[in-house]
Amino acid sequence: MQRMSAAAARRTALAAQGFGRKRPAVVTRRTLADVLGRTQLLQIDSVSAVVRAHYAPVFSRIGAYDRALLDEASWSHSARRPRRLVEYWAHEAALLPVRDWPLMRWRMVKYRDGRWQSAKRVLEHSPTLGKDILDVLRDVGPSTAGEVERHLELDKPRPKDHWGWNLSDTKIICEQLFATGELSVDKRVGFTRYYDLAERVLPPEALAREVDDDEAYRELILRAATALGIATEPDLRDYYRMHRSQTVPAIADLVAAGELEPVTVTGWDQPAYLRTGARTPRAIEGAALLCPFDPLIFYRPRTERIFDFHYRIEIYTPEPKRVHGYYVFPFLLDGELVGRVDLRAERATGRLLVPGAFAEPGRCTPETAAALRDSLREMADWLELDEIVVGAKGDLAPLL
Repeated sequence: MQRMSAAAARRTALAAQGFGRKRPAVVTRRTLADVLGRTQLLQIDSVSAVVRAHYAPVFSRIGAYDRALLDEASWSHSARRPRRLVEYWAHEAALLPVRDWPLMRWRMVKYRDGRWQSAKRVLEHSPTLGKDILDVLRDVGPSTAGEVERHLELDKPRPKDHWGWNLSDTKIICEQLFATGELSVDKRVGFTRYYDLAERVLPPEALAREVDDDEAYRELILRAATALGIATEPDLRDYYRMHRSQTVPAIADLVAAGELEPVTVTGWDQPAYLRTGARTPRAIEGAALLCPFDPLIFYRPRTERIFDFHYRIEIYTPEPKRVHGYYVFPFLLDGELVGRVDLRAERATGRLLVPGAFAEPGRCTPETAAALRDSLREMADWLELDEIVVGAKGDLAPLL
């Protein structure tokens, strides 16, 4: 069995995700496709403290780009430029290639009786609501849950809970139908989903393709391995939020087929699998700010194992108990996570706020601060923010 050093495994993982490559002078649709070919998916999240989560990983890998390119790939469709990405529950809510939608049918079947307890309750007391929603969308086309409610004359005032997540029955069942694959997302406006029948969102070939469950598990693990480069079974399992009963046989089949190679990584306490053909460059150069939902770091145990970097998102932690801040970006420099910054885009005043900046042990240096300053300036320019305001929290703040 091949042995790898922890440093070589780290470089392999970074290269697989598209880091260490020369940034393109001009970003085109092909450039975007290359990024998505490496990450395989982009997680979606509602927090917009800096920029929506699905835009940030592309910026981290290629620098400033026109976000309209990603919008077009995700939510636009024409005969000349067909939709390339579609929303579904992959690693949480995510954008994934249209061709991969059929690989999630096993999950759609699993959700038929209700993905959430709330959906099960609504299905019990309003068994025809799903059909009514489908009928409305069939007649009027892409609509928000609120618009569907108005067509059904169900819209009623309702109190909001603490987080504003007190969903109407119509929204719950729209989400349920989305989970089962009967609905998809035609577009987003202001981040609000416009639902439509899946048959009108997806191309006929995606709808028609039937994939055996075991084949789907193997394909998803192969995509996860491509994105990760080198990974343990839990790493591979987490990428598409699968179950061990699905991943273990799939990994064994892929090893037998020569697509994965078992390896031992120094310091890792579990066996690892190397994607056949994955590159291990001699060095990874460059800097990048990583949003909390970046595929490189969204599985926190892997982040800690590979980078010796303990990271937790603190959005739901009461402010007095936060260690680093509300929305913290780890800072990647020459293949290592050397610090983290709490960031906020204050669009009304054109400022990128940096309430806190923290270095990892031994990395609070002028060199780290200079590289971070340049990355912050690059991000501010991309977001069309004129000024960067650095707060007082953290050992890197004075150097910035």
